[in-house]
This record gives sequence, C-alpha cells and structure tokens, in this order.
Amino acid sequence: MVRFRAFKATEDEEACYKFIDGHRKVLEIYGITMITSAKHQWVTHDNTYVILVESLEDGRALGGARIQIADEELKLPIEDAIGKIDVNIYKQLEERKKLKTGELCGLWNSREIAGFGVGSIFLIRASVALAYTLGLASLFALCAPATVRGGKKTGFDVNIELGNNGQFYYPKLDLIATAVVIDNLRTLEKAEPDIRELVFDLINNPQQIRKETGPKGEIDVMYDLKIT
Repeated sequence: MVRFRAFKATEDEEACYKFIDGHRKVLEIYGITMITSAKHQWVTHDNTYVILVESLEDGRALGGARIQIADEELKLPIEDAIGKIDVNIYKQLEERKKLKTGELCGLWNSREIAGFGVGSIFLIRASVALAYTLGLASLFALCAPATVRGGKKTGFDVNIELGNNGQFYYPKLDLIATAVVIDNLRTLEKAEPDIRELVFDLINNPQQIRKETGPKGEIDVMYDLKIT
C-alpha cells in the first residue's frame, strides 16, 4: 500500500527534502541536472503545498507533486521556465491571479510504481483535488509528454497561446514540454466524467483508502489530502 499525503511545505521540512531527493534521482536518470521546479526556495514558501507518495512499509518516497499558489513572494516555476521565451505567461498569470491561481509542478514518480500510473493520472487527480481545496480558480502546469494525456483527462487544456501551440523545448533541447491550464477548476466540466467524479470524491472525502487499477494491476492507495 502507498500513501498520498498532503501537507504545507513549511510545516514538514524533513518530508520536503525526501521529496527533493527522490525528484533529483528521477531527473538524473534522464540526464537532467537542474530544472526550475527543482529549486528549493519553495520549502520555506507559505503558499506551497506538497503531495508526497510514500511506501507504508518503510516510509520511502516513491513520488510526489506540488501545488504552488501564485503570489508576490515566489515566482511560479513556469514563469522561470518559459518567461524568457514567451512573455505572454506573465499576462496570463496576472489575469488569473485576481481569482487565485497557481501551478501543479514538480510531479515525479519512481520507476518502482510507474507501471501502476501512480506518478501520473493518480497524482494529477489528487493534485487537482488539492488545488480545489486550497481555493484556486485556475491551475497551470508544464507537462512532459507522458503526462499530457492524463492532464487532459483531468480537465487541463493545452495552453495554445504560449510557445508553439503550447509546446517548448524544455528542460533540454531534445525534450518537449507542453503548457496546460485548467480555467474551470471549480467545476471541472472539461474533465472526463468518470475522472471528474473521482476528483470530487477526493475533494469531499480527502481521507480514504481506494483500490486503484493501473496498466500493470491493482494497488491500494491511502489518500490523506486533508490540510489542517
């Protein structure tokens, strides 16, 4: 069994560094040594919340994601990642800050659980549920090719006003990232109906155990997404 545990970054420094270490190891597998979302300023940022996927057997970090709420204190990773390439990101953020916006960032998973999809669709669902709970009206993300499909199922649209129809060479010239955004986070009407139902179940019942089915079988997931 694995646990998806949500917490405010400033309230669990040890868990933040478990997240950072696991994320770094995954990036190194792909030859990526530094990306904007891997910077560590968010550990002391009051508006950053973390979902850490942990093994209940031994406490190992197996994956995770962050929700960073846009404010004047710390830039969103997507601003640093593509701002020099496309300044339109700043205009988009200013418009959406009026109703509270943020970014799903730093999503990663170990190879050990990748086959179950825990690092993609389940984490995206949980992150969107957390963003809703935090009161966001919209949510940005910069997706690797493997996560674009899961993002669309959960209600993200490709942000075609940025880059080349939403695409950028990032974090290396031989890798493509896609900018996506949910502008209807309070309703999620663009999510697939079954996914939307699952997300709202997590919103309404943030502490639950669910048997999830992935490409290689079933896995028991304990969700603890309640923010105290």
